[in-house]
Amino acid sequence: MTDTVKLVSLAVAAPEHVIFQREAVEASARLFADRFEDFRHLARVFDSAGIEKRHAARPLAWFDEPHGWQDRMQAYAEVAGALFVEAASSALRQAGIEAGDVDCVVTVSSTGFTTPSLDAQMARRMGFRADIERVPVFGLGCAAGVSGFAIASRLARSRPGAVVLFVSIELCTLAFRLDELTRPNIIATALFGDGAAACVLRSGQGGLAEVESTGEHLFPDTLDIMGWKIDDGGFGIVLAQSLPPFAERELGPAVTAILARKGLTPGDIDRFICHPGGTKVLAAMESALSLAPGSLDHERAVLAEYGNMSSPTILFVLERAIRTGLPERAAMIAMGPGFSASCVTLRRIA
Repeated sequence: MTDTVKLVSLAVAAPEHVIFQREAVEASARLFADRFEDFRHLARVFDSAGIEKRHAARPLAWFDEPHGWQDRMQAYAEVAGALFVEAASSALRQAGIEAGDVDCVVTVSSTGFTTPSLDAQMARRMGFRADIERVPVFGLGCAAGVSGFAIASRLARSRPGAVVLFVSIELCTLAFRLDELTRPNIIATALFGDGAAACVLRSGQGGLAEVESTGEHLFPDTLDIMGWKIDDGGFGIVLAQSLPPFAERELGPAVTAILARKGLTPGDIDRFICHPGGTKVLAAMESALSLAPGSLDHERAVLAEYGNMSSPTILFVLERAIRTGLPERAAMIAMGPGFSASCVTLRRIA
């Protein structure tokens, strides 16, 4: 069928600065150990996080000094804009499409903002048409890699032949807080990195995979599990200790219900492609989805190389899965603030 939406191309990008985990723990000890008595206990998370390195919008020395909204958002505008152009241009080049052929661009990010939005700021550099439709989305957090992909695919389905560009950008490290002497802040310091990804979606022939179905589940009374608290200093992480056991208990039934609405069961899925929020979350997801321990190997590899980049991380996993060969049917799964779960199923194109 030519009216099904296809994933035509996928590209990933990361900032130039690299922080190795050994450097991150040394810097964190220097900045926190004398002020936060629980730091030495919490510092074990740097070793258990499964992360070897991650990319950052600014060099490590930048984080030694306090930064307010102006510093953070200036850095966001500069680096996120450059990553937008790099990832989007690569995805378009892979698809054999010019920027002037793009009819709609969906951009997700929850770690910074600009007004006008990034898509408008980069429009001239990219070469977008004046009549391009822009859909910037904020606040979906780690789930946005799947939720935003779903939004872009539905837009592509509603207008056969239209070229929809989906861009996911997060600069999580810019939220680092020297003044937050809390467990969630130390864990965030050990886990998060920066990155971007872009996809071209279009109905018609060809492509890497067919977008078969999309769905979401919003869990009631879970607003305190994950998110941002916002004050004069910037974003502050909200991250509950209950997240891994919650995922292990609740994710399976939620995914089963999402798939059932499309006439599918978990048994129909040949490979779950999951957002690697952390090693504990990955283990919880394997349990929830009845997968053998260690099954989510691409996820652990991406986590080790890039850390948790929030929304684009799952697209890094998908890119790796495509390179090694997609199975007949795969399901992308991500969880994020709300608390919510998002799912997209993909069919391999023979």
